[in-house]
Amino acid sequence: MNTITQRLEQVRDRIRTAERRFARPPGSVELLAVSKTKPPEAIREAAAAGQRAFGENYLQDATAKIDALADLAITWHFIGPLQSNKTRTVAERFDVVHTIDRLKIARRLSEQRPEHLPPLDCCLQVNVSGESSKSGLTPEAVPALAATISELPRLNLRGLMAIPAPAESFEAQREPFARLRELLESLREHGLELDTLSMGMSADLEAAVAEGSTLVRVGTAIFGHRQY
Repeated sequence: MNTITQRLEQVRDRIRTAERRFARPPGSVELLAVSKTKPPEAIREAAAAGQRAFGENYLQDATAKIDALADLAITWHFIGPLQSNKTRTVAERFDVVHTIDRLKIARRLSEQRPEHLPPLDCCLQVNVSGESSKSGLTPEAVPALAATISELPRLNLRGLMAIPAPAESFEAQREPFARLRELLESLREHGLELDTLSMGMSADLEAAVAEGSTLVRVGTAIFGHRQY
């Protein structure tokens, strides 16, 4: 069985290969290692192999790991559903949040971000496939919320995030990623300085890179299947 270190290098090689294949600049796609449900020891092994960004969905589990790994120079991304009763912990403990889809949540994060920390980097989550079971804004609702959030003093709006519905073919995988990229480009044309497309996971990262992803969120291909 491959180790976490070996699987991490395999994922990095997939990203590098996709960058070359789709004429992306080398190093333009960041890897976020999704470590939800995994123990601190697994994260420590990945960090020893050079991984610096980790994504977590479950707040109580995540904060315990943040405390246990406080000696490591790593960044923590919150990528799970975000309710009002979680915003203070996210604002105080995380470096990036990917899942903002309501102005109320954004305002709470801005108000609760400690003054001694830099503004909280964030992305808007877009329900780009229109799934009723998924969180996220409709594409039509994104421009107004993005413009409002960009004015909040303790948030730094970086871009957009999506989790499209699974697709069978490579071209079908590309379609929702293309829509998200086009939406980001439209926001830029209206004056927002955005640089992040958080899209692509273990099964579809190549399609995401093809359509301009700047950050792929990979868990299973690095840490193995999760046990809940």
